[in-house]
Amino acid sequence: MDWDYFIATKNRQYLSFAENKSTTEDLWYQRYLQLQAIGKNIEQLYYLSPEVKDFWHQIKDIFSISAQTKVFVSDTHTLSYFIAKHYRCTTVYLFDAHSDLGYSGAKSFDLGINCGNWLGMLFKDKLITTANIIYSQYTWEQPEYFAAFNAEYAIKYPTITELNNLKPKPHITAIHICRSGAWTPPWYDYDFQKFVASLNLPYQTIKCPLRRWDPATLSFADRVNIMLGI
Repeated sequence: MDWDYFIATKNRQYLSFAENKSTTEDLWYQRYLQLQAIGKNIEQLYYLSPEVKDFWHQIKDIFSISAQTKVFVSDTHTLSYFIAKHYRCTTVYLFDAHSDLGYSGAKSFDLGINCGNWLGMLFKDKLITTANIIYSQYTWEQPEYFAAFNAEYAIKYPTITELNNLKPKPHITAIHICRSGAWTPPWYDYDFQKFVASLNLPYQTIKCPLRRWDPATLSFADRVNIMLGI
């Protein structure tokens, strides 16, 4: 489950396989300053879907989730590869604005496991047999973009409504909720925390600290350093 599933943007998409403080925090301030310079407010270019409020209710109607289901929270989606491997999952249900199959065909795998190819790597390493990618209504992707993967692996692209027809309910061994901070704005971090808590299951957090977002307090020196990437 990727937090960007709920976030629409009028801003251009940023594609990066690097996830660090620079891409998940500093760049948001840099984008804020760049847009402010041309009279735009970055916070008005993003929108959090109200669907976030009822999502877990929908999910619990579709899937069999119990107190034994393991739940992990992280910033990076790369962790999904290792969770699926550890729990010997054979089927993945991915709710995301991106497929995470890899964006350069077979060459994607030359980069090692990352946030943009972890699902494709699970197939490549023969760890899973099936993947269901449930795209966000805000995605810019289309299934046909991944024709080569679709031809080689058992990949489906159902809607969340179509999942209601699954009988019996698929049993869920593990849930991974990732924030994808390089793509999701820091001013929604408190909403993310509420979203995680609303699942009402114990969870383990791995490297997902709350990001500070207070551009109004930036000094002139801060602004210069941010724009210089210092």
